[in-house]
Amino acid sequence: MAKQLTTFSKLLITMLVVGGVVGGGWFLKNKTNVLDGIAENAGTTSSSSSSSSSSSNDDDVINVGVVTWGGYAGGQYFNEGFDANEKSRFYQDYGFKVNFKVLDDFDASRKAFDNDEVDLLWCTIDAFPTESGARAGNPQIVFQADWSRGGDAIVVQRGIKKVADLKGKKVAVAQMTPSHSFLLWLLDAGDVSINDIKPVYVADAIRAAEMFKNKEVDAAVVWSPDDEASLRAVPGSKILQNTRSASHIIADGFMAKKSWIQNNKERLQQLYEGWMIGASEINNRASSKKKASGILADGLNIPEADAMAAMNNVRLTTHGDNLDFFGLNTSYKNVTAGELYNKMKTKYAALGGDFKGATDDAPSWRLVSNPTAVRGTKLSGKEHDSETREFAPVTKAQEKAPAIATKGVSISFRTGEFKLDENAKQIIDLQFVDIAKSFSNSRIRIEGNTDDVGNRTSNVALSKKRASAVAEYLKTAYEMSPNRFIIVGNGPDKPVCNQKTDACRAKNRRTDFELVAQ
Repeated sequence: MAKQLTTFSKLLITMLVVGGVVGGGWFLKNKTNVLDGIAENAGTTSSSSSSSSSSSNDDDVINVGVVTWGGYAGGQYFNEGFDANEKSRFYQDYGFKVNFKVLDDFDASRKAFDNDEVDLLWCTIDAFPTESGARAGNPQIVFQADWSRGGDAIVVQRGIKKVADLKGKKVAVAQMTPSHSFLLWLLDAGDVSINDIKPVYVADAIRAAEMFKNKEVDAAVVWSPDDEASLRAVPGSKILQNTRSASHIIADGFMAKKSWIQNNKERLQQLYEGWMIGASEINNRASSKKKASGILADGLNIPEADAMAAMNNVRLTTHGDNLDFFGLNTSYKNVTAGELYNKMKTKYAALGGDFKGATDDAPSWRLVSNPTAVRGTKLSGKEHDSETREFAPVTKAQEKAPAIATKGVSISFRTGEFKLDENAKQIIDLQFVDIAKSFSNSRIRIEGNTDDVGNRTSNVALSKKRASAVAEYLKTAYEMSPNRFIIVGNGPDKPVCNQKTDACRAKNRRTDFELVAQ
């Protein structure tokens, strides 16, 4: 028969057992790798069973692919740097980390996206039609980060003063990129076809700048800071036009695979919300912009002055801008993402060959647009409002300023009349409105012209009334600033045809739209 233990004996045995467990645990943790292996296996199991499809082994990290560009500063500033960290406001406010990966090589960035090495990847809506049908995973645009405002430019050699001067010239451009989109728009604004120039297609904007510096081409479409470097390398060269005036052509956004979006709806909304808060602070506080420039300098390994310049070459978009861009504000009259995507799809397809092939399978905008995060975010206050643009009254110098591009449009008026009929309005809608909206930081000079029949003085007055009628239509229908327009009545003084025939006189009865840089 077993002898019954005393109370003291039981206590002593219990203490020995607990001490052995604690001591054994300390030994396994500090003297072996056993517990590390168990923890790793447990973490792997937890990760694989999670509903999140993050490409990182850490489900709390969202990986974002970017390039050396100032337009992503809102997210990088809010993240307190490029690397995933616990000081990040994404982590402090929402409980997840964000890691920014700089992928300047285009093909490498797309490979990283296809292989789930990044969850969100930079893209531009203007060039997206050339890749939206070829990317695996049904990529969709989830939000806009910025508008290029000077970051893209066309540099030209001495003697090239306007778009028409590019005819017959060699122009280096990276095909099916934002640079290519910019060039196509600029040519259209100047009534110049891509077939009128000698395009030299290169792999990227860096190569385009190199060719210009080496004087292998007459002009090149480049990215900042290569624009200034190009001017220094080629005496007498100048910037013909940049996206400071062509303000609604290059729109940087982010795409994500459809499955990732579906599995990460809440985190995507929080990522967008934090990003927009960061952008609004940079837009409105000098101290925040200064801090952001330091973060960009560290993350991109560039001088802080260059980082500040990079931010000054973009418009960091706000929540209000995104509502406008995705068509969620029905009163918005300027360029929307859908309009930009569809317009560029048409422009690239019109080039034929490989360009058309790249867009043949491009889905409709409704299928590649997913503004769920934008729609689900509620940010109020002036700092989150959309951008507004006001023009000061036209000065005498601006009235005579040289035009960068001239677009001639034939608008028919009845003899002696200056009112626009519905047919004339449709011609303006189809042939000029898109240009006016895309170059919305440029002034527009509207020149009315007549034939030589009748009294010259009366024709001059009539042509000015006709130009004013066109401006009034653009102000009323598209809410363009009245101070944006420079009204000129040439009468019969600027003919494009000098023969005394009905066909020739018809050509002279035209309206010219000229883009005048600020």
